[in-house]
Amino acid sequence: MSNHRHIIYACVALSLLALQAFAQDAPPPAAAQPCLACHGAQGQGLAAAGHPRLAGLPAQYLADQMSAYIDGRRTNAIMAGMAKSLSAEQIQAIAHYFSALSPNIAPSPPPTDLAQAALGQQIAMHGDWAQGIPACFSCHAADGGGIPPEFPPIVGQPAAYIEAQLKAWQSGARQGRADDLANTLMQNVALRMSEAQIKAVAVWLAALPSAASNANSKDAKTKH
Repeated sequence: MSNHRHIIYACVALSLLALQAFAQDAPPPAAAQPCLACHGAQGQGLAAAGHPRLAGLPAQYLADQMSAYIDGRRTNAIMAGMAKSLSAEQIQAIAHYFSALSPNIAPSPPPTDLAQAALGQQIAMHGDWAQGIPACFSCHAADGGGIPPEFPPIVGQPAAYIEAQLKAWQSGARQGRADDLANTLMQNVALRMSEAQIKAVAVWLAALPSAASNANSKDAKTKH
């Protein structure tokens, strides 16, 4: 039974790799064309502008975020306008396209402020239980790579984006559904964080490579 299970896992992994390779070559659906201006040709994001990476994010998570812009649970004039112009079928096509892309990006430079870096690492890996703040990695996986579909990858995203989203949770500009406990948890955590903690964890997470980037880097070194 164990051997059969390993074979099944290997087949699934190979299928996912094949899907990602196909997605890299396949043109984006027409509805996704406007997304490329801000999120990059391969969905890798634009860190300088604080635009997040979409490549490799869970399809259901991406579709849920589009729905959140439509119903006002996330506020952004540009994103809301674009989302409201899309049909349900177009949203699904966009979500599945970006989800299948490999998040192969270089992380931000490491923090130069050592005290800030230490604080960011503390919050991400261990939290601050005196303030009721759990570790980021307790929900977003031990490497920050996310647990689909509720908890997206958080490593390697632009620091400005991470900081902006935590502050959006604090202000109510980003909200979850009443039946979505993961979103309720995120809002409660953000409300307990200080501005210094938010900035520190954003900078620290942005400097970490994604799991897919690590794997691709190792493959490249092996081939050479």
